[in-house]
Amino acid sequence: GAFQKKGHSVRILSPEEAERLAKDQVLVSEFKQLKLEKEAQKNWDLFYKRNSTNFFKDRHWTTREFQELKACREFADQKLTILEAGCGVGNCLFPLLEDDLNIFAYACDFSPRAVEYVKKNALYSTERCKVFQCDLTKDDLLENIPADSVDVVTLIFVLSAIHPDKMHLVLKNIYKVLKPGKCVLFRDYGLYDHAMLRFKSGSKLGENFYVRQDGTRSYFFTEEFLAQLFKAEGYEQVVNEYVQRETVNRKEDLRVPRVFLQSKFQKP
Repeated sequence: GAFQKKGHSVRILSPEEAERLAKDQVLVSEFKQLKLEKEAQKNWDLFYKRNSTNFFKDRHWTTREFQELKACREFADQKLTILEAGCGVGNCLFPLLEDDLNIFAYACDFSPRAVEYVKKNALYSTERCKVFQCDLTKDDLLENIPADSVDVVTLIFVLSAIHPDKMHLVLKNIYKVLKPGKCVLFRDYGLYDHAMLRFKSGSKLGENFYVRQDGTRSYFFTEEFLAQLFKAEGYEQVVNEYVQRETVNRKEDLRVPRVFLQSKFQKP
């Protein structure tokens, strides 16, 4: 079972958690940090090589959580153009295409291997989808997508994998292809999520930024940081809040606190 609440207050740490985080101040060396940045694509590619399409569950919750995918239509059968920025192997993309026949999707990922998995999926059709490899921090989306042509951009568990200094470049890139008045739907790791508390010492890259054992990185967002990022690139905030869940494993009597940030930002 799990409970869920939404709001603007940061999760309160237990005294043990607070003490552990306070102690963990030693940062990974600059040399190693530069190496991780240089090898980011290789590390994600190896991640998909190891896990193929089995790691993430198909995200059938997307339309439930983001009613906007339906709400942004002016009439029932209106064809929508979406961009899934950072599509992975299509866990979010394919349930969406199955669920809604009036969607054309652009989808891109950093990992060439992930893009190949998408193309090999039985549900992949060039009539309904265009997938391409892209580093959102430097490859211009306009090479694959016309300017001001996209109704909705989904940015789901993607920005956290990018160095905080480069996140603004992703938002600037996306802004060019989004239609005025349309939105970016965002969901990612929030501050003090269980995943952040599980990092062992020696994994810290910077404030709220960590490296996993496989070399992939993860940032944990505060509401304020995310709002500043988007507003600096010209977006307007519609919704920006923490989603706190407690997942309960009754068999092992474990309570796992999950914290996500779920937000919606609009291009004026």
